[in-house]
Amino acid sequence: MIKVLIIEDEDSIRRLVRYDLKQSNYHVESSADGQEGYQMALDNTYDVVLIDWMLPGKNGLEIVSDLRNNEIDSILIMLTAKDEEEDILDAFEAGVDDYVTKPFSTRQLQARIKAHLARFDSKDNNVQLISNLKIDRDRYEVSIDQQPIHLTKKEYDLLLYLVDHIDHVVSREQILNDIWNFDYDGDTRIVDVHIFKLRTKLAQSKTEINSIRGVGYVFKTI
Repeated sequence: MIKVLIIEDEDSIRRLVRYDLKQSNYHVESSADGQEGYQMALDNTYDVVLIDWMLPGKNGLEIVSDLRNNEIDSILIMLTAKDEEEDILDAFEAGVDDYVTKPFSTRQLQARIKAHLARFDSKDNNVQLISNLKIDRDRYEVSIDQQPIHLTKKEYDLLLYLVDHIDHVVSREQILNDIWNFDYDGDTRIVDVHIFKLRTKLAQSKTEINSIRGVGYVFKTI
């Protein structure tokens, strides 16, 4: 059963989302406090964590950043009324997988959750070796010279996408549509942020992600 944690201090939203997810056979736990919810996410394994931005105890952006720093790779989805472009970019830089602005429909939220889960579950069951970079798609593991590299789910999805299009240029728009599953109306810098993080983590590999000015990116071996 898919396990979901809701960290949301607005009673009506928390109860509605919890009810609808339970009706869809998700196992749901919740907290109205940021610090408590953060600790729950650290101490337990959740497939998905839904996080409000403005929370007592610890705000949502801090929760996301600290969870990623502690190598928690649950799907993190921000639920917030903050809809400024800079806020959205800050959230993705912190490590969220998706960003849903309030008010939202629970049907749309469930569609996003299912899309993220489906993408993760549909990975090919094989091992791929690209120079000194090893990708075990069955175990969701990446290593360089046999040293494990921790990637978030979104970084992992992005790496597989680039690998599957090796030596071919892919545009930012393609990446947004195929990796995020939904059209993104804002700045495509969200892609650049994730590419930067991925490059940093793959720095010791004999591969490179080249920028093609005004177009997108291409993944190559060195």
